[in-house]
This record gives sequence, structure tokens and C-alpha cells, in this order.
Amino acid sequence: MANPAPKGKSERRKERLKAALRENLRRRKAQERGRGAAGPAGEGQAESALADEPR
Repeated sequence: MANPAPKGKSERRKERLKAALRENLRRRKAQERGRGAAGPAGEGQAESALADEPR
């Protein structure tokens, strides 16, 4: 991908933010896919949290 003419500070900032948001979305989607493979969200978490609490 060829770089267009030099951009101002605000344009470079917008490009960085755009790339960061895109990467964040990819990471969140990958995390969600990983959770989906482990089973429904939250399943078993409450039980293990209760088991770890001192009485």
C-alpha cells in the first residue's frame, strides 16, 4: 500500500486511532471466540469463586 502525500498532525493521529481501534476489535473478537470454545460465558465462574472464599 503506497503512502499518500504527507499529512498533518491531526490526520496522522486519526490514522493511528483508526488502526488502534481496528486492532482492539480484532483482539476482542478473538477473545470472544476463545470464550465460546470454552462454553457459555460465566459458566462455572460463580461456583469456583465461592469455593475460594474463606469461611
